[in-house]
Amino acid sequence: MSRLQSQWQRLYEPASDGRDGAVRALVLEVARPADWEPLSRVWRGVQADLQLPAPAIAVSGSDGLQLWFSLREAVDVAAAALFLQRLQDRYLADLAPARVRAMPSTREPAWQAPRVPAPQPGTENWSAFVAPDLAPVFGETPWLDIPPGTDGQADLLARLQSIEPAAFQAAMECLAGPATSAQPAAAAPVPASATSDVDPRRFLQRVLNDESVALALRIEAAKALLGRA
Repeated sequence: MSRLQSQWQRLYEPASDGRDGAVRALVLEVARPADWEPLSRVWRGVQADLQLPAPAIAVSGSDGLQLWFSLREAVDVAAAALFLQRLQDRYLADLAPARVRAMPSTREPAWQAPRVPAPQPGTENWSAFVAPDLAPVFGETPWLDIPPGTDGQADLLARLQSIEPAAFQAAMECLAGPATSAQPAAAAPVPASATSDVDPRRFLQRVLNDESVALALRIEAAKALLGRA
C-alpha cells in the first residue's frame, strides 16, 4: 500500500455511498463557477467557530473547489447530510443553492464525490488536494493538467485529523443555534506546516506569490509546484 493510499484509508475509508446507512467522508463543493472566497469562510469557520480540525481542500478536476471532512467514527447519512446543510446555511447562505453540492445530501442523493486525486474522463485534467495558500489560484481553473505528485498528496493528507465524535456532536449543536452565535471567522494566517509540501524552487515560488504577475502565469506556477511535490 502506498503512502497516499494509507492516508486516504486513515481519513476516509470506509467511504460509504450511504447504502449501509453510515459515512466517514463528507464533501462540500462550490462550483459553477468555482470560488475559494466563499468556501474559505467554511474552512476558516469550522476551525475558528466550531473548533474542528481543518478539512482537506481539493480541486474537483472540472468545475469546483471542495472541502473534504473526515470523521473518526461513521455517522448515519441523515446526520452527515444535516451537518453539511447547516454549514451551508451558516456560511454559504449568500450563494445560489445550485452552486453548492454536498455528499451526502438529502437534496441531491445521486451525487457522489469521486475519489481524489484522479484523472477526469474525456479530458487531460486531474483532481487533486491542494494546500490552503494555493486554493485561491485555482478559482478559474479548478484542476491540474498534469498528475499531482503522490508524495505531495500524501503529505497534505498526513497533516489532517479526523473529527472526533464529541466534537462532531458539539459542532452540530452549535450550528443548530442562531446564525449570530458564530461570527464570520477572521482571515487567519496559513500555518507554515500547510505549505511545506511545496517544492522550494525559488523562481516558481516567487512567481506564485507575486500579485503583479498575470493570473494565468501564477496558475501555471502553482500547477508546476504541485506536479513536483
